[in-house]
Amino acid sequence: MMPMNMIEKILARASGRESVAPGDVVVANVDTELLHDLSGYITARVFENEVKRPMRYPDRVALVFDHHFSPPNEERARILEINRNFAKKHGARLYDCGSGNIHHVGVRKGMIRPGTVVVGSDSHTPVHGALGCFAAGLGNNSHAGTVMPFGKAWFMTPHTVKVELFGDNRRKAVPRDVALWLTGRIGEGGAVYKALHFTGEYIRNLDVWDRWLFPLITIDVGGKCGFIDPDEKTVRFVQTMTDQTFEPLYSDPDCVYESVISCDISDIEPQVAASPTLGNVKPVGGFAGRPVQWAELGGHGGGRIEDMRQAAEILKGRHIYPGVKFNVVPSSREVFAEAVAEGLVGTLFDAGCTWFPPSAGSNQAINMGAMAETEAMISTQARNFPGRNGSPKAVMYLASAYTVAASALKGCVADPREYL
Repeated sequence: MMPMNMIEKILARASGRESVAPGDVVVANVDTELLHDLSGYITARVFENEVKRPMRYPDRVALVFDHHFSPPNEERARILEINRNFAKKHGARLYDCGSGNIHHVGVRKGMIRPGTVVVGSDSHTPVHGALGCFAAGLGNNSHAGTVMPFGKAWFMTPHTVKVELFGDNRRKAVPRDVALWLTGRIGEGGAVYKALHFTGEYIRNLDVWDRWLFPLITIDVGGKCGFIDPDEKTVRFVQTMTDQTFEPLYSDPDCVYESVISCDISDIEPQVAASPTLGNVKPVGGFAGRPVQWAELGGHGGGRIEDMRQAAEILKGRHIYPGVKFNVVPSSREVFAEAVAEGLVGTLFDAGCTWFPPSAGSNQAINMGAMAETEAMISTQARNFPGRNGSPKAVMYLASAYTVAASALKGCVADPREYL
C-alpha cells in the first residue's frame, strides 16, 4: 500500500476504502456539520422545500447563531426564529445568540475530534484541521442535498503541499503575525484545491489555540483543507472538550507531497494586512501612522483568551486614543468566563474598551455597526474585503492583538514593540 498523509487516511476510512490517492473522488461519511445563522436559513429552505427527507443524523448537525447575535430588525429576528423552529423540528443542535462564533463553539461543545470529517457552511471551516480533522467548507445545497439526508458528502482527494516552519522569532512576532506573513508568502490563489500540511518545529512548539491560526488561512490561499498532525497536546486538548472516544490518524513519514514550502520565521516582524485583500500584507512599518477610528478583538482568528491577554499587556494602566472605539468580542462564553476570572474584563474596560457578546464580531457589519467611507478599523478578524464592514471605501487592517492594542493607543497603525 502506498504511504498516505493524514487527510488521505481520513478520507479512505470515511469512505470505506483501504487507500486513496490525489485525484480520487470519494463519498465520505460526515461526522460533524456546522452551520451559522445566515447559511443555516438558506440550507433549511432547500432541505424543507426541495429535498423533503428526514435528517439522518441530527445530533451531528449544529446551528450556531454568531452573525445575528442581536437582530437589528424584525426581518433578521424572523430568520433566527425560522432557524430555531427548524432545529427543534429535526432535532439538530442549536447554539443560540451569545454562544460564540461557529468554529469556537464547535470545538468547545466537543463536536471536533481528531480523525473525523467536518463540513461547514463557513469558508473558514478548514480551521478544524488544527485538531487533526479533514475539514472543508461546502455549498448550502450540498449540506441540504447530501449531508443532512444521508450523512455523506463527496470530495476529490486533494494534492498536498507541505508547509514547514522552523526557527525562533527574534523580532517579537506572534503566531498571528507569522500566519499573516505566510498568506502573503503562499499568495492568494497560490494553493488552489490543495491540502496544506502545516508542520515543523515552530508549529510543534505552539499551543493548540495558536496552531489554530494556520489552517485558518487555508481558504485565503485557495486551499481545500489545512491540517496539523495530532500529537499529545492535541489529544489532551480534545479530551478536555468531550468524553467521546476518537481515533486519531497520522501521516506516514514517507508520504509524498506535491511540493514543499520551507520557511525560517526567525526574522519575521509584526505584520499588517490592509484592504483590499489579505495578500496585501507588509511589516507593520509599511502602514504605520495611518489613522484608525475603530479597533477590534474578535472573529474566527481573534477573540481568544490569548488575544485578550496580549491586549491587556499593552493597555493595562493606559487609555485608548480619543475618538478610537475599541470593541472586544470573546470567541465563546468560556473565553469570557476566563477573561472575568483573570481580571481582563476590568483591565480592558478601564482602558476604554467596549465588551460585546460572544459571537463572530463585526463580520459583515450585521450587528456591531458599519464604517463610514472615511473610517478605518484594525482588527483580529480574518477578512478585510471592501464593503464587508460598511462602506466599500472604508479600510480594514488585520493584525495581531498586540498590534491592534498598540494602534488603539496611538490612534493610528502602530508597532506594538514600542510597548513590549
